[in-house]
Amino acid sequence: MTLKTTPLFETHDALGASFTDFNGWNMPLKYTSEITEHKAVREAVGIFDLSHMGEVFVTGPEAVKGLNTALAGDFSKMTVGRAKYTVMLTKDGTIVDDMIVYRLGENRYLTVPNAGNAKTVADALEQRLAGIDATVEDATNQLALLGIQGPKAQDIVAALGDEFAETATSLKNYRVTELSVDGSSWIVARTGYTGEDGFEIITPNDQVERLWNQLFSLDIGVELTPCGLACRDSLRLEAGMPLYGNELSTERTPFEAGMGRIVSFAKDEDFVGRAALEPLRDTPPEQVLVGLTSDQRRAGRSGAALSVDGQTVGTVTSGIPSPTLTKPVALAYIDAQYAEEDTPVNIDVRGKALPFIITKTPFYTR
Repeated sequence: MTLKTTPLFETHDALGASFTDFNGWNMPLKYTSEITEHKAVREAVGIFDLSHMGEVFVTGPEAVKGLNTALAGDFSKMTVGRAKYTVMLTKDGTIVDDMIVYRLGENRYLTVPNAGNAKTVADALEQRLAGIDATVEDATNQLALLGIQGPKAQDIVAALGDEFAETATSLKNYRVTELSVDGSSWIVARTGYTGEDGFEIITPNDQVERLWNQLFSLDIGVELTPCGLACRDSLRLEAGMPLYGNELSTERTPFEAGMGRIVSFAKDEDFVGRAALEPLRDTPPEQVLVGLTSDQRRAGRSGAALSVDGQTVGTVTSGIPSPTLTKPVALAYIDAQYAEEDTPVNIDVRGKALPFIITKTPFYTR
């Protein structure tokens, strides 16, 4: 199978990036070292090419009704310029994908699904909005996305020009705006997936290289570090953020994932998955997602078994040695009776039962 590439593939290659197959995309895994890039985002600012992510627009007089039918959240009270985290569900109430929805105009919304689910989400939106006065447009192949993340992200974005300077200082967290750049619409959002302050900028494909080069040409005394998917994963895990394919899947409900609060049962629409989830609202799930930390040095990896008194009680979904906290952190699904904070458990690490403790997430906050 031929892997897809972003418009910046040759740029990454020239920078010496190591590449990996990520959901059918040939993406930079790292440029130098994962830890160097991780620390750059925590201490200054890093840039990510996220052009593999999906961009699916929903527009029209009944766009809100369509989104409220297709997705679990309630978009009826969402004002223009806001962003909202949500999930798409199967009819059985399990998770098709998680995504951010941006309200760009009175009847215009943008959904940004994960790379491997972009077509699935776009097709599902088409099907679920049938008969509703709204249009679904999958613009994934026409648009590119850069993530600028870290405590110095605002300084970098503000240096792009007057309009960007005003946007960088006025745009609050989980807000979005559109800027006209040389006659093209660029979308700028104060969102991210690292646990740091940051911006995500969506441009037409043919303008993203110009933006990349402009960012690296800025001379403001702030070093901008190109970052790959390896450190993006370690950053999001320190911040306790779930990843589709690890913590989220069609095998898990939002209740199991600790995301019941983002499912709106108050809205009028009979959203897909509602009938399956409503009977579960007052029934605690058998397993729940928890955080884990340890004072010993070895990390529990995805798929490792959790045990209490020799009995298997769960499975690790993500685990790393945390570069920021200098100790292992992990997310795992565990039998609900063992999920209380500070409960000691063991993780099987290459045949050894190593001690961990249930820990409240996020592990790291800025």
